[in-house]
Amino acid sequence: MRRHARLLLALAALLAAAPMLTACYTMRGAGEDLNAAGKKLSGSAENHTNYQP
Repeated sequence: MRRHARLLLALAALLAAAPMLTACYTMRGAGEDLNAAGKKLSGSAENHTNYQP
């Protein structure tokens, strides 16, 4: 009976951790996308400005 309970507890822990692990990759990907978009926007602004220092 103890072995069965340990197995169920381990399975429950793995199932609880799975969404957290996928969220890490999702947030990392979103951060990289926002970073790339910011660089493109900054480059576009620099190319279309008339400012001459």
